Amino acid sequence: MDTVTVPSLDKPLSREFEIKAANTIRMLAADAVQAANSGHPGMPMGMAVAALTLWTRVMRYNPRNPHWFDRDRFVLSAGHGSMLLYAMLHLTGYDLPLEELKNFRQWGSKTPGHPEARHTPGVETTTGPLGQGFANGVGMAIAERWLAQRFNRPGFDVINHYTYAIVSDGDLMEGVASEAASLAGHLRLGKLIYLYDDNSVTIDGKTEITYTEDWAKRFEAYGWHVQRDVEFTNSAAIYDAIITAQNDPRPSIIGLKSIIGYGSPNKAGTSKVHGEPLGEEELKATKENLGWPLEPRFYIPEDVLAYFRQAVERGRMLEDAHQQLMAAYADAYPDLAAELQRFIRGELPEGWEEVLPVFPPSAKGDATRNSSGKVINALAPVLPNLIGGSADLAASNKTTISGAPFMKPGDFGGPNIHFGVREHGMGGILNGMALHGGVLPFGGTFLVFSDYMRGAIRLAALSGLRVIYVFTHDSIGLGEDGPTHQPIEHLAALRAMPNLTVIRPADANETSQAWRAALLNANGPTALALTRQNVPIYDRAGEGLGAAEELLKGGYVFYEHAPNGLQVVLIGTGSEVQIAYDAARQLAAEGVGVRVVSLPSWELFQAQPADYRAAVLPPDLPKVAIEAAATFGWERWVGNDPRKGVIIGVDRFGASAPYQRIYKEFGLTVERVVDVARRLINGQGQ
Repeated sequence: MDTVTVPSLDKPLSREFEIKAANTIRMLAADAVQAANSGHPGMPMGMAVAALTLWTRVMRYNPRNPHWFDRDRFVLSAGHGSMLLYAMLHLTGYDLPLEELKNFRQWGSKTPGHPEARHTPGVETTTGPLGQGFANGVGMAIAERWLAQRFNRPGFDVINHYTYAIVSDGDLMEGVASEAASLAGHLRLGKLIYLYDDNSVTIDGKTEITYTEDWAKRFEAYGWHVQRDVEFTNSAAIYDAIITAQNDPRPSIIGLKSIIGYGSPNKAGTSKVHGEPLGEEELKATKENLGWPLEPRFYIPEDVLAYFRQAVERGRMLEDAHQQLMAAYADAYPDLAAELQRFIRGELPEGWEEVLPVFPPSAKGDATRNSSGKVINALAPVLPNLIGGSADLAASNKTTISGAPFMKPGDFGGPNIHFGVREHGMGGILNGMALHGGVLPFGGTFLVFSDYMRGAIRLAALSGLRVIYVFTHDSIGLGEDGPTHQPIEHLAALRAMPNLTVIRPADANETSQAWRAALLNANGPTALALTRQNVPIYDRAGEGLGAAEELLKGGYVFYEHAPNGLQVVLIGTGSEVQIAYDAARQLAAEGVGVRVVSLPSWELFQAQPADYRAAVLPPDLPKVAIEAAATFGWERWVGNDPRKGVIIGVDRFGASAPYQRIYKEFGLTVERVVDVARRLINGQGQ
């Protein structure tokens, strides 16, 4: 076999070999999209040299251990160009065989249409909805800086890595990216470097039809370091721009005035290469234009593969060196090293649940948002990596850790974050923090504004991220702010989302347990829906009520009085448990056998064994559900027969008035629940 001469990784390439390596990336992408008859070949073809430069001369990573913690992070925010990422992962030696590239976008493959975290080795985040990856990268950079400030010591930079991304015109148009970019510039996240694929083409045509601002001046105004018009086919120029960015204390964006579909003689620079295959004739013409063999498909020159595969040994050496540093660090700072490893593993410390507050009974009670704030502050000393804040509503959401600093430009030591009025950006940033690892992120806003961040919540659920949302002002119970701020359909909409756990606690002690459930949920996000108005703190022991710890089952018997047999079940969540309880006591006084079920989390309840669910909600008994929200979905628990099950809720927008008056006008009253229960018992229905 002839000896293959392979250029050294990390060194500048000859122009001839650089073109050959870049064309390998381009044609892998084009062949895969053609084989799938679906996808986006243009971006990988235009950004091949940028990816080549990043993955060979700049980024620190270990293909054989994609989870090495001090690796550089790479985000393909332009997720439609996923074949660029898959090509780089295969070429550099990740566990992504060529057969997976050939199965691009096929059932069961590791190469889905858009990158998915925790599905494909080496993919850091799930992207595709534009702007989300941009925001994720900001969250990753925040997490890196917080961990570095907490754990690094002189001579021991145990946390020291960059976050890189390729972003597109579409990313920069999306509002979520603008929100995240503004905060990143404010915080001066100097280890955040984005390469902008400035190709001036979107699916509908040239960007000039909608997007004409000076993007560079915009990012300069955000406080970013900006380089523009870097030659997109020149690896040396791209490398120099990245090194310049590394030496600037601000976040950086490097504009590459690229050509989408570069190499395609008839479609380059047009939207024809954005969302569809080249087509057999154009694929042939492109290969001829680039001097590439027409066959076989998915051709990788031997010397090119050997060149890229040097990343395996380099990655091993990089991780080995870091492990040696960590060993010396553990000798010098054993407690810090142990804490860092626990953070990295995502483990909660032994005994952490013991600090969860147990609130004394109180008829006056407290708003569950206030109780949540007290829980956060009780947890903070034992969970120092519990990091988060609010979208400019900290005083209302009660998300601030008292006495602890806020992150500020160049100083990331605080656990508190001012996200500003940027709900969607906050959601994407929280996802990035969770994806990075080492921190437990949470963020707060009003429940009605969960709409603003729904795209990010959905990706957290899809990716299985441990993110906690503190959604306060959870119903018409917020009162005077009126229908613009009163959530109606929001609980139903959030409950409809797969892998999102929604919890609406009834009192302070359920709220404490809701935080327990959220922190124990390591495989998906949790949304806490919390009241603005006071609710009683129930005397569970004195009144024989169900224990708040039962919240972990999602639903439980809160109250029961049925000496002669059970006749009706009242179901409530959150603040409406009080209405159900008061109604039940009135019915009990009349001799009715009645049960109240607190059902704070449909998802947790659904996860229980069927016999437990049937024991709590006997299928043959009439039921009344009461919740100050849309009735949509409650049929699952009360049934569809109005003679056996009735839902008392809110299927209209709210009103501006004191909440007590709104509840009365909307029929969310003890009297109505009692009347409906009587009718059901008598077989009359509503």
